[in-house]
Amino acid sequence: MSEPRAFDAVLWDYGGIFTASPFAAAHAYARSQDVDPARMVEIVFGAYDSDTDHAWHQLERGEISFVDALAQIKAAAAAHGFRFDTGEMFSMMVTDEIDRGLVVEAVRMVRAKGLKTAIVTNNIREYGDAWRGQFPLDELFDAIIDSCEEGVRKPDPTIFHTALARVGTTDPSRAIFLDDFPGNVDAARALGMHAILVGEDPAPALDELLSLV
Repeated sequence: MSEPRAFDAVLWDYGGIFTASPFAAAHAYARSQDVDPARMVEIVFGAYDSDTDHAWHQLERGEISFVDALAQIKAAAAAHGFRFDTGEMFSMMVTDEIDRGLVVEAVRMVRAKGLKTAIVTNNIREYGDAWRGQFPLDELFDAIIDSCEEGVRKPDPTIFHTALARVGTTDPSRAIFLDDFPGNVDAARALGMHAILVGEDPAPALDELLSLV
């Protein structure tokens, strides 16, 4: 007789897990202008380990448009003496050499073991069709929790509670969460989830995941 399963669900971040990290692109863009990368990230994305009224946070909650957010961020960048252009920055978000197919295969393995899966992403409406078109979402995930549709973003505990409810898990300790941003991992752990920080190479985190399930 097999032992009872320790977990019921696995929740996945999107950017930096299934793709190269957008923060890495921001760091490269900062260095191209001889700007401190941490300072640029703070001006462009706000304090990402909290949920504030920064323009990017409002954008990810679906409260303002991409155009309006960019206008505010460009003005803030200019006030701090550097240039900000999204096209220039995200052109540096080149496909990395990591095999991201490993992540998709891990999702399939998790599902084959009977666990529920969901994406929990801080994202923007204007990018929705693009990122959703990259994967067979209906095949891989039981739920998609997108900040711009929910009106709440990580690390706010509400978005994690929403995700758990969507996959039918009432006990956070029976869920695993993977994210590449430490603040989001800390927030998930504070709720009682088993959270795994994913590095530039996702393989060690995937090994940890599969050893758990």
